[in-house]
Amino acid sequence: MSRFRARPAADDPVVIEQKAVRQAAAAARELRIAERTAAKRAEALRIVAEEAAREAATRSAREARQVREAGEQAELEVQRKAARDARYAARKQRKA
Repeated sequence: MSRFRARPAADDPVVIEQKAVRQAAAAARELRIAERTAAKRAEALRIVAEEAAREAATRSAREARQVREAGEQAELEVQRKAARDARYAARKQRKA
């Protein structure tokens, strides 16, 4: 009856080898967990950096559009003033 056999002693080579195997497996598991955590953190940082770059590009495009629109508006005002001045000059010419 092998069921009633005594447990091997702590200094038994088989027990020492099994313990070393378990410790190696635990260390490998901890290493894999640390690698996954580092990979997740790196991925999160990459996503944040991409979002920041995308937001900066959007902001700069919006600012460029606003500057362009302001320039177009100023040009339109200049054209309107020139047309108004020309009408005024023509009216003065007709009266004279």
